[in-house]
Amino acid sequence: MLRKGMQILNDPFKNKGTAFTIEERKKYGLLGLLPSCVRTIEEQADEIYRLYQSKNSRIEQRHLLMEVFNTNRTLFFYLMEKHIAEFMPVVYDPVIAEAIEQYNERYIKPQDAAYLSIEHPDLIKEELADAADGRDIRLIVVTDAEGILGIGDWGVNGVDISVGKLMVYTAAAGIDPSQVLPVSIDAGTNNEKLLKDPHYLGNRMKRVEGQPYFDFIDKFVDAVEGLFPKSLLHFEDFGRGTAARILDKYQDKILTFNDDIQGTGIIALAGVLGAMNISKEKLTDQTFLTFGAGTAGMGIAKMLYDELIRQGLTPEEAKKHFYLVDKQGLLFDDTPGLTPKQKPFTRQRSEFANADELTNLLAVVKAVHPTVMIGTSTQPGSFDEAVVKEMAAHTPRPVIFPLSNPTKLAEAKAADLLKWTDGKALIATGIPVKDIEYNGTVYQIGQANNALVYPGVGFGALAAEAKVLNDTMLAAAAHALSGLVDPEKPGAAVLPPVSKLTEFSKRVAERVAESAIDQGLAGDGITDAKKAVEEKIWKPQY
Repeated sequence: MLRKGMQILNDPFKNKGTAFTIEERKKYGLLGLLPSCVRTIEEQADEIYRLYQSKNSRIEQRHLLMEVFNTNRTLFFYLMEKHIAEFMPVVYDPVIAEAIEQYNERYIKPQDAAYLSIEHPDLIKEELADAADGRDIRLIVVTDAEGILGIGDWGVNGVDISVGKLMVYTAAAGIDPSQVLPVSIDAGTNNEKLLKDPHYLGNRMKRVEGQPYFDFIDKFVDAVEGLFPKSLLHFEDFGRGTAARILDKYQDKILTFNDDIQGTGIIALAGVLGAMNISKEKLTDQTFLTFGAGTAGMGIAKMLYDELIRQGLTPEEAKKHFYLVDKQGLLFDDTPGLTPKQKPFTRQRSEFANADELTNLLAVVKAVHPTVMIGTSTQPGSFDEAVVKEMAAHTPRPVIFPLSNPTKLAEAKAADLLKWTDGKALIATGIPVKDIEYNGTVYQIGQANNALVYPGVGFGALAAEAKVLNDTMLAAAAHALSGLVDPEKPGAAVLPPVSKLTEFSKRVAERVAESAIDQGLAGDGITDAKKAVEEKIWKPQY
């Protein structure tokens, strides 16, 4: 049924504001509903951008952009395309953390999201259908917000994570915004601040855990598969004890992706491969230290481990290249409370004469001499001068990735890492960093932001109508991204800049689709990866 009048103006997927021409106003019953002046999309965008620049803080800038997003998707994504590098940290990371913390105070409308309560498992299918409102949903980003990187458990407030991820999917890779659905699973929260907040909008109860929780997830997955059988189900910011279990259960059965485990692993692998291109060293010669052995850290370790095996090492040989450091210090096979994902990478105490002393990062660095050190610890300043200089004393080009975000939680500042290593460190950070001049060389710092890779991964899988998203496809994405850096340029970054996000998202999508085709996992009749990707890219009508 053709929507008309206020139905169109209230539909963010159809609304173009004052850009509707006189002919369109007549056709869609908009005469008299808009001011007389017809403004082009360019004029609208220029006006919004001037207003954006007038805001005094980035959270206010985000609030303005969200108002545009909620009312006019066409205008929002036109703006994103023109200012993608500038807007990315505002609509997503790191400003989104502040938005989540202020969600209750700034709540205006539900942003076309589906809110599912663990109290009502019988309503899941109906709630999803109502939120979709008849749209052909192809991509769902779902979170229960237990483990938001850097800020922890934020309950129903974490729906902004799902919304933000989907914004990036469209801006970077070109998925039709009318075909996406953000989902919040409200299983309660263990955040005492929220539980005591009378304005909190979610279930004011402790998190439901164990079998009742996983039963709810099973019903949710079944509902998604029944309602949206051609969709990709993207899990985001689930807790350490649930994320891996859900991925392990479903990754070989449906088209699914966990960004915290797989996306973080891909971007870290791509960054390390980029560093190897610059240093001219072999990946199989590196010693990896992961500081922070949670969901993200273990996703990184697994991705690097798998790549070592692809490059010819046996599983036993590959394992010897890894050291995990968490709050207890170096993780041994007898460390209490190990997770299933940590156990394959632990060490034996008999390997060290001073095993009982390896309870802090500096002691471990002195003992194992890592050549690659990756931080997902959310422990600010933990990559301090003593740790970094000790590492640099044993390798000519130390690869150091302080990935924790937001800024206040980063393990180190890029400028300090360059200073402490005399410009030799190969760095990627979890936050955007401006170019740094040191001793006459301008260093570009790669941002190991999952946004560089997950849009292309997901879009490539959807374009190929892949049955599953497996490790071979993920590795193809990492190699596609690492091949975009210029290793001969002085001060070169290990990862390409966010300003070229749309360009390399398409390349990643093509490589993922190609991998699906090569493995026989693509949909019937899909044999040309580039054609499949090009045909699926959303082309808005301005």
